[in-house]
Amino acid sequence: MSTIQGLDSGVQEKITQFKQLDLKISHLNSMLALAGWDQKVMAPKKGRSIFANAIGTLSTEVFKLTVSKEMGELLATLTSEEVYSQLDDVTKASVRERNNFYEQSKSIPSELYNEYMVLTSNANDAWEEARESNNFDVYLPYLERIVEIKKQFAEYYGYEGHPYNALLNEYEPGLTVEKLDPLFAELRKSSIDLLQRINASTSKPNGEIFDKRYDVEKQKEFNKFLLPRIGFDMNAGRLDETVHPFAQSVNTGDVRLTTRYLEDNVRSAIFGTIHEAGHGIYEQNVNPELEGTAICSGASFGIHESQSRFLENMVGRSEEFWKCFYQELQERFPEQLGGTSLDEFYRAINIVEPSFIRVEADELTYNLHIMLRYEIEKGLIGGEIEVKDLPKVWNTKMEEYLGIVPPTDTLGVLQDVHWSFGGLGYFPSYSLGNLYAAQILNTITKEIPTFYQHIEKGEFDVIQSWLKEKIHTHGVLYTPDELIVKVTGESLNAQYLVNYLEDKYSKVYKL
Repeated sequence: MSTIQGLDSGVQEKITQFKQLDLKISHLNSMLALAGWDQKVMAPKKGRSIFANAIGTLSTEVFKLTVSKEMGELLATLTSEEVYSQLDDVTKASVRERNNFYEQSKSIPSELYNEYMVLTSNANDAWEEARESNNFDVYLPYLERIVEIKKQFAEYYGYEGHPYNALLNEYEPGLTVEKLDPLFAELRKSSIDLLQRINASTSKPNGEIFDKRYDVEKQKEFNKFLLPRIGFDMNAGRLDETVHPFAQSVNTGDVRLTTRYLEDNVRSAIFGTIHEAGHGIYEQNVNPELEGTAICSGASFGIHESQSRFLENMVGRSEEFWKCFYQELQERFPEQLGGTSLDEFYRAINIVEPSFIRVEADELTYNLHIMLRYEIEKGLIGGEIEVKDLPKVWNTKMEEYLGIVPPTDTLGVLQDVHWSFGGLGYFPSYSLGNLYAAQILNTITKEIPTFYQHIEKGEFDVIQSWLKEKIHTHGVLYTPDELIVKVTGESLNAQYLVNYLEDKYSKVYKL
């Protein structure tokens, strides 16, 4: 192992010990990732509660390592100004990430953490049952306790301003409600204005082609055809089915994607799969030399979402994308699409209309779905909203934000898996992802003026190489703020998304 000139042998030994501990934690987290995937995708129902307890035990052991006395002593040395300044970039970033987690979480009792991990593992099954039976009460006691524990975590973490800031920081370091509120206010204003003009348009796309039945097996065939062509390495990953689509990285050479197939909604699996592929390609392209460190992942949840939203919407819903792939889809569904032109199909996949389900929402109204969840989470953590009132609160806000009221809780408050795994603070990452993605699109189209021509020709290697070099390979080497400046030359700017949506939908709806 290389040594750093100027540091004594005692410090060198602590660097070695830190790297060994970092590697041990990373390996255990890799196995936890695999177990979590298995529980959601493969495990039989009867064994899941026992599985949940085992996951809780292993998670707690990993947690203990991350906040152990050994870790604290190593970090105390390695974060000192004299030592930290001399570390190589990878070790420096690993120390930064481990120290951030240590300082935030060291006060959490291991018993509480164990309860939380078992609770969230069991809550996933409760959520699935509640969703299937349209019965929020099945899920209620689990969610009430999750919210209670997340409030306790926020106090242990510490925060300035709103307690929800402590949870936002878990997913997007440095993000606060003070930053988000004005950002979302600007985006909401421009979105509602554009939505009103779209509703008044006399040139609306026809979405009747999606009211037909699409054979699920043929949908699976198309997705398996599509994934490797857009950059996902099937030799370093796989695609499976689950209730709520997600991507799970076990390591850079084993990234698991999931999707769901609906016979009456072909768009769900196609765009859900492209979305998860964006996450998966990111994880596959992290520099393998970072394997076994705290920084072998995406820079943040917002940056991660930028890659999935970029691929799903700015690439996958572009006209050029379907110039490349529409014939393949038509050949699999000649009865449904044989008489539909490319232009009609392109406009149909970009229809804007308020809908109940977030993951199936169009690009414009999607952000309104996120703002609704953001307001609810702030209220839950701030104490203004009680969990038992969520179905009513949800429906009220759906009417306020989107002008529609879900007829069932399955189509409303029970649609998302996130709260079952304790992901309060996660949802804003989706809209941040849209903001980052639009800013990245502005940069990549300047640096690669033939960007859309490459898409039309199916030359995704050109685009993925750019994304790999600029974003993917770095893992968590940079903070999200540092990375977006490094890639685009400026901090996050909402105007790029506002302009993108305005330009796109002015063409689709002939405004």
